[in-house]
Amino acid sequence: MSRIAIGSDHAGYTLKSHLVGVLESVGHHVSDLGTHSTDSCDYPPICAAVGRAVRDGRADLGIVLGGSGQGEQLAANKVRGVRAALCNDLYTARMARSHNNANVLSMGARVVGEGLAEEILAVFLATDFEGGRHERRVAQLADIEAEEAGR
Repeated sequence: MSRIAIGSDHAGYTLKSHLVGVLESVGHHVSDLGTHSTDSCDYPPICAAVGRAVRDGRADLGIVLGGSGQGEQLAANKVRGVRAALCNDLYTARMARSHNNANVLSMGARVVGEGLAEEILAVFLATDFEGGRHERRVAQLADIEAEEAGR
């Protein structure tokens, strides 16, 4: 089973709590990096912490959740080495893993319900990176990231 880091803002808290239970029930080790209530909070530090857990090898994959998932994806993607994908449907979840080797899943709790979120998560976790021509493209993303870090 995988080690998964998960985090959300207040809007994603309820869905996060639900998904933690789902993940643990099938044997995944989950690190819940916050938030721990529905009290209003800022998502960037939480999502960056999830990204750092993935980057540093403390987690195999990450999940970030918010109202739309947009800002959470952006925040996680600021961490070098993170490829966070906003996936509010099954197709983008599959493509994010198979073509982009995404290592952080972002979802919007105000966009998807618990049932769809579970399905998206299952597809994300079950889909392997295809490699091949996609390896070249993922490497190009890493090259761009390294180039921009040097500016």
